Amino acid sequence: MPRQGLTAAAVTVAAADLADRIGFARLSLSELARTVGVRTASLYSHVRDLDDLRCRVALLALDELATATADGMVGRSGKNALAALADTYRSYAAARPGRYAATRMRLDADTASVSAGPRHAGMLRAIVVSYGVPDAEQVHAIRFIGGAIHGYIELEAAGGFDHSSPDSQVSWIRALDAIDAALRAWPHP
Repeated sequence: MPRQGLTAAAVTVAAADLADRIGFARLSLSELARTVGVRTASLYSHVRDLDDLRCRVALLALDELATATADGMVGRSGKNALAALADTYRSYAAARPGRYAATRMRLDADTASVSAGPRHAGMLRAIVVSYGVPDAEQVHAIRFIGGAIHGYIELEAAGGFDHSSPDSQVSWIRALDAIDAALRAWPHP
């Protein structure tokens, strides 16, 4: 019998909070059970297994991040939209590191199609369209933006910039300037 007040949604939020504290890779059903004060077996009333739990956390995180990003991008295009998206991703990663890591999880095709992933892709597409990137080149530009932003965020989170000057914020601004310049000069084959 499920614990009163404990729902699949509550379990997912508790797991996401736990992932933020201990890291998404370290998330386990036993640790979550200790956190919510139940036996591990009780969690199976709400999730199938650890993979299901991780998927639920990823879906929650993708949705939270898409909502925050869309709010930040309202009425913006070009470099302003790019900066809003990038800064939102970076802030989310700093505030919610476990959830951010969950957004990087590979989802199966059916789950991905109903996730907020397509919303993220749509926001990135809107940015590249605002730069005039040709249709045939948009996927490449979207991958370029994602790789640059997520790569920077992950290196920064891992402490890759901790032992050098200037502060990583200066390099972040330069990276966004470079992405902006690359998008403005994107080839038109």
